[in-house]
Amino acid sequence: MQTNLSEAAQSLARADEAESILRSCVHCGFCNATCPTYQLLGNELDGPRGRIYLIKQVLEGQPVTEKTQLHLDRCLSCRNCETTCPSGVRYHALLDIGRAEVERRTARPARERWLRAGLRHGVSRPAVFAGLIGAGRAVRGLLPETLREKIPAQAPAARPRPAVRHARRVLMLEGCVQPSLAPNTNAAAARVLDHLGISVTPAPRSGCCGANEYHLNAQEAGLARARRNIDAWWPAIEAGAEALVISASGCGAFVKEYGDLLRFDSAYADKARRVSALARDLVEVIAAEPLDAFARATGRRIAFHCPCTLQHAQRLGGAVEGVLTRLGFDLSAVANAHLCCGSAGTYSLTQPEIAKQLRDNKLDALEAGQPEAIVTANIGCQTHLNSAGRTPVTHWIELVESLLAPISQQRA
Repeated sequence: MQTNLSEAAQSLARADEAESILRSCVHCGFCNATCPTYQLLGNELDGPRGRIYLIKQVLEGQPVTEKTQLHLDRCLSCRNCETTCPSGVRYHALLDIGRAEVERRTARPARERWLRAGLRHGVSRPAVFAGLIGAGRAVRGLLPETLREKIPAQAPAARPRPAVRHARRVLMLEGCVQPSLAPNTNAAAARVLDHLGISVTPAPRSGCCGANEYHLNAQEAGLARARRNIDAWWPAIEAGAEALVISASGCGAFVKEYGDLLRFDSAYADKARRVSALARDLVEVIAAEPLDAFARATGRRIAFHCPCTLQHAQRLGGAVEGVLTRLGFDLSAVANAHLCCGSAGTYSLTQPEIAKQLRDNKLDALEAGQPEAIVTANIGCQTHLNSAGRTPVTHWIELVESLLAPISQQRA
């Protein structure tokens, strides 16, 4: 694709990157075939190819309108198009650049500004989010449906985590919403890792990965959180932590990009690359270990929803399914497993109608095989799918942990 960036665009920090990505696109349209929003809306501007043209026009100096912003906002950032693209177009990076420029040049309506500011400040702070969820549960019946269905019932308390006792040690990202919405997920992960001879070293000063703010066009705020996390993890990394384990695939996808996103930061570039190199989705760690000591699942029928951030961003499609199959679970087939469930971070709140349709389509596919349970690998997907009030969805590590109970009873 030929480009002619405006003088203003050429002055942007990522101008060369944007131009390179634009020129790598051959506008073949294969991406539209797997784009969830294009499939639903049928509008060229709601597919990756159309959005690339919109960003190109913006960077070439053409006027930016609310329509431009709308079509970019409707993108789920699922990166399905990147999996499909034969030319290797780094669409997500171009989208970040384009969205930031559009945000700079277009004023949002007040309601949208307030919503996005609330999501940036509320979701990214675990203590604040916990307070909001608690208050929401107290007045749940008075809230609008869009918000009411997003507030789950009180989650079971996490059981105690094992003490740090093994020579092999890892760090773990706690996250911002998972401690309130599903506190047992990371606790279950710690217990499974402990059973495999791996201890989790606490890092209480770490927090939100930064993805929430970054993808709501507060990019500097998101990178500031990345720097704070690096500082919090660095002593344990220097002490020999072998990995940074992340149970939420959305967070994992973002942390694995720290090295790229902070490459121009002379104070953090090297550390960011090191952190990204150590970042592992939980399944990468579990899959590499012997699982013979776990009890067998004896054919329990399970449906797995593979989050976009796991299969498209981290390219780990099939990894969780492989672990569950090794443990004896019977995985039902899921039609259109490559399509997004509609969660996409805060998308289900900023674009509720599209998100709800994608959610219901996904649940239809997951429930078609009549599984006993549905599991996933990302807290956002888990919460969004559960908001429908249909088959409960949990994290796959809790399913694995359930296989420890028979072993513990045998040993007792």
